[in-house]
Amino acid sequence: MLVLGPGTIGLLTAMFVRAAGAEVHVLGLALDVVRGLGFANAWTADTLPDVPFDAVVDASNAATLPARALDLVEPSGRVVYIGLAGSPSTIDTRILALKDVTAVGILSASPGLAATIRAYAAGDVDPRPLVAATVGLDQVGAVLAGERPADAGPGPKVHVDPRL
Repeated sequence: MLVLGPGTIGLLTAMFVRAAGAEVHVLGLALDVVRGLGFANAWTADTLPDVPFDAVVDASNAATLPARALDLVEPSGRVVYIGLAGSPSTIDTRILALKDVTAVGILSASPGLAATIRAYAAGDVDPRPLVAATVGLDQVGAVLAGERPADAGPGPKVHVDPRL
């Protein structure tokens, strides 16, 4: 399986798929965190192997990647669209139909909450390495403006704790 976009959602997707026993590949720009989480199959657009994938999850915010996901999945495969681009993205429905691909868009994670809680409780998936820092309300403006806290780790996620 290939995950496009190694942000928080993409990395969580990769972690859950790995916990289910699948071989996971991740495509992105900054791959140090991906490799640090134990994903050896971390690729940039220039290094991605030329092989079809059984499934592709687009967890990116790039308007070009929904179409690329469709190109990369093998015939009769599955594409899951989780990420949302800031501008419209298009796919060629002829490719979708002729490759007999199943495509699904997901906006809500609510149906998966029980299984997620079980995976966390059992230790099958540990989301803690994704959290770079926890900040108080006084730092939210700076974080939203793109500043990383000085003591931030490599993960993509910054939590806000109003008690700080």
